Amino acid sequence: MDEELRSLTERLRQESRGAAAYQRLAATDDLDELAEVLVAAGQPLWARELAAFRLGVAGDRRAFEALVLLLNHRDPPRCASAAHALARLCDPRTARAAAALATNELRVAYALHPVRLLAELRAPESVPALITTLERRLRPDDPYRRVALACVEGLGTLGDPRARTVLNEALAHPALAEAAAHALTRLPTRR
Repeated sequence: MDEELRSLTERLRQESRGAAAYQRLAATDDLDELAEVLVAAGQPLWARELAAFRLGVAGDRRAFEALVLLLNHRDPPRCASAAHALARLCDPRTARAAAALATNELRVAYALHPVRLLAELRAPESVPALITTLERRLRPDDPYRRVALACVEGLGTLGDPRARTVLNEALAHPALAEAAAHALTRLPTRR
């Protein structure tokens, strides 16, 4: 069992208080049964999350919408598990959805996991979305330094020269300077 699944199942076991429905969903190999939880009325959030996660890591695209909703949840562990599953889902819509969430200023407090997912996906949408998000975080007194740092680290991981300007701007911010300097070393040298 991978670490993300172990963490998710332990958290949801506690949330469900070990209900029989939890035990059934955690044990089933029937993807149709898991997908039914996503559309059935009255299902608790823990059941939807468990079903979506298990479908996502199995590559079943019926989980996509539920996982995107969880990626934008106010509870960081739900966001983390959704990002993990979305990265394994291999749905072509994932990068566009993550980019939309990362660049949504009304939801920037929840952008950390979409930003990290974009770096992991290495999709065409990743670099422009990370640049846009980081540019907005470079305003004086911006409270979302963790999001800014994730953007800097992601841009370094992606190594795209389009990030050079915004990473140079990030050097002026003490909380980002070290990571920005490191990210700049990962960009191709200019000719």
